[in-house]
Amino acid sequence: MSDEEFQGGRVFFSNVRRSLEEEDEIRLVSVGVDIGSSTSHLVFSRLLLERLDNRYVVSKREVFHESDVLLTPYTDDMMIDAQKLGAFIDLQYEAAGIDPSTIDTGALILTGVAVRRANARAIGELFAAQAGKFVSVSAGDGLETTLAAFGSGASARSIRERNRVMNIDIGGGTSKIAVCEGGEVVDMTAIDVGARIVSFDSDGKVLRVEEAGRRFAKEAGFDLVLGGTITEEQRGAMVERMADRLFEAITAKGLRPETAALLRLDALRNERAPDCVTFSGGVSEYVYGLQSKGFGDLGPRLARAMLTRVQAWGVKLEKPDQSIRATVVGASQYTVQVSGSTIFVAPMETLPLRNMPVVVPDLPLEGDDLDQTAIADAVRQALRRLDLHEGEQAVALCYRWQGSAMFRRLDDFCKGVFAGLSKHMQNGHPLVLVGDGDIGGLVGIHAREEAKFPNPVVSIDGIELKEFDFIDIGAMLETSGAVPVVIKSLVFPTTAALGRVE
Repeated sequence: MSDEEFQGGRVFFSNVRRSLEEEDEIRLVSVGVDIGSSTSHLVFSRLLLERLDNRYVVSKREVFHESDVLLTPYTDDMMIDAQKLGAFIDLQYEAAGIDPSTIDTGALILTGVAVRRANARAIGELFAAQAGKFVSVSAGDGLETTLAAFGSGASARSIRERNRVMNIDIGGGTSKIAVCEGGEVVDMTAIDVGARIVSFDSDGKVLRVEEAGRRFAKEAGFDLVLGGTITEEQRGAMVERMADRLFEAITAKGLRPETAALLRLDALRNERAPDCVTFSGGVSEYVYGLQSKGFGDLGPRLARAMLTRVQAWGVKLEKPDQSIRATVVGASQYTVQVSGSTIFVAPMETLPLRNMPVVVPDLPLEGDDLDQTAIADAVRQALRRLDLHEGEQAVALCYRWQGSAMFRRLDDFCKGVFAGLSKHMQNGHPLVLVGDGDIGGLVGIHAREEAKFPNPVVSIDGIELKEFDFIDIGAMLETSGAVPVVIKSLVFPTTAALGRVE
């Protein structure tokens, strides 16, 4: 093996700085950045991952710095103010004593109505590049709901107490509801109810209003106009309707049309009541008496209205592990996986890779003989299903290996996949293969050394993916020979309309 190959041209089962003493444990520094419709903040964490069979799992999480909370800045045309946000993030890195280059992994998410701003994608990509060497961009109601469930501790509580836990995360523009059992999110929804769907100054002058705010105001018998005023009585009338809709969404089996129209995800099944409820998000600070100061929005009123309804419901109210920071803690600690160390990367400069859509073809891998043509056809079908068949961007092909790893089977598999990805290969994209077993190194070295594929090859294993995921694959971790992988959802709605964006 040449020096070039040994130091970075190829990696198979080993890395030049791999330590046998440390390979069973990986320590990462992670950051979570949450740009929400109401507030923006960061959390810095240390993660300890330990080897379990052929994969690494997070065994310990420690939050070592929580940033200040910033009211998300907007420009006069209601776009997110990127300059002010950038200055805030830089200041928080300084306060944490962290150089961005030392960040191993993490997630930057735009949440609530913030993700619906026209410049949301551009801001996400800008900060992902600036906030550290490996920070992902994630957004979307389903992901946000899941992260809040994990970050608030609702998922862990459902394991610890062996019960059914509902977490209600009320932010500035939306509310996310997750039902957890056995550590899993078994049901979820999101609805356009939030504390800052209208904001105002100390004199009641309206400074900002969302479409949901206009809708609730109209139902209460008045119009919200920028520069106009909103009285105490009008605020109360709006909040009562908001609380009614939110409570209906978390308790009813069938929703009224006006409530269903506010949903951003499918309605909860509400097959049975939870054993307990926790609140997270900015409004939860008022629910649990952690905050009394108002910030020119409906937060305090909405908290009181929801607390009254939940208490009358009779379900036990518990405190979360994290309240306002639940989503960002979830983003910082729960989106990362680490590959197995039996991987293949050639050349090493191929990594990191960002924002690759995941393709999960139904591959015919059973039996002693594999059909290259059938494998290629299955790959093409999966690409077309996601409108990725033109080969314009790199994709990560996820497979679930079956059977032995004999030369002939590996050869048929690799050549079938390469044929199915022919347009991608012709456009010079890397061949990126992700397996859930312990065969990534064998597949990668066969593609490169035996099949002589000319494209860069990244073949990793020990990762669980599904279709519609997006992933980032980071640079190799020097001590373990593994790579960090962030799994995310890149859903940037193109409209600010209420309800689901299809």
